[in-house]
Amino acid sequence: MAKSIIKTDQAPEAIGTYSQAVRVGSTVYLSGQIPLIPETMELVSGDIEAEIRRVFDNLRAVAHAANGTLADVVKLNVFLTDLAHFSSVNQVMAGYFEEPYPARAAIGVAALPKGARVEMDAIMVLGD
Repeated sequence: MAKSIIKTDQAPEAIGTYSQAVRVGSTVYLSGQIPLIPETMELVSGDIEAEIRRVFDNLRAVAHAANGTLADVVKLNVFLTDLAHFSSVNQVMAGYFEEPYPARAAIGVAALPKGARVEMDAIMVLGD
């Protein structure tokens, strides 16, 4: 099955040897997003909720570039450098997703690229 690479300037450029997303059939694998502002490639400033919103905005931009929406996400992985921010993820996520919610994991990690406090990746399945 052929794969296609998804790229948009509405989300941060890849900061390593990876693609923003890869589509294989009806499945789209969205690479991890940290709270980078696409235009400046700088981390968003503010509280953790602002960082979480920026991550969701970046994921949404990549989903749109793949002709999907966050409603098409079936699996979301959340990486936090402090699991005390888990409730903030739930609060902000409620503004981006409706039921039925995607499957999700939240994982505490020691560090993330560029000193970010949150990163998320996702798997999206598009209709025929």
